[in-house]
Amino acid sequence: QVQLVESGGGLVQAGGSLRLSCAASGRTFSNYAMGWFRQAPGKEREFVAGINWSGGSTYYADSVKGRFTITRDNAKNTVYLQMDSLTPEDTAVYYCAADRAVIPRILASAYDYWGQGTQVTVSS
Repeated sequence: QVQLVESGGGLVQAGGSLRLSCAASGRTFSNYAMGWFRQAPGKEREFVAGINWSGGSTYYADSVKGRFTITRDNAKNTVYLQMDSLTPEDTAVYYCAADRAVIPRILASAYDYWGQGTQVTVSS
């Protein structure tokens, strides 16, 4: 079992920044690729960013490429999502998830463990 706890969400104005954190406990964190997903009201959960076990490879949805940065610190069992140049379209509940695959997958159903989510609201 892996327990994931997100933090760092909140209310920010358009153009602002937030940094999300996801702290992991349980099984060896570095065994897992990690992903960030988001879900807006009335929409399906969508892939935002992913990172492989070492942090050497990262992947982004086109909608966030160039604005968001995913990183991880295996010594702290934590994955981060730095979000810059936020727009109201980024408003959603953000979830981190752990994937046993070598590289993170974009399908939410592929992930083994999920956090409870953190709300991000971007005002115009």
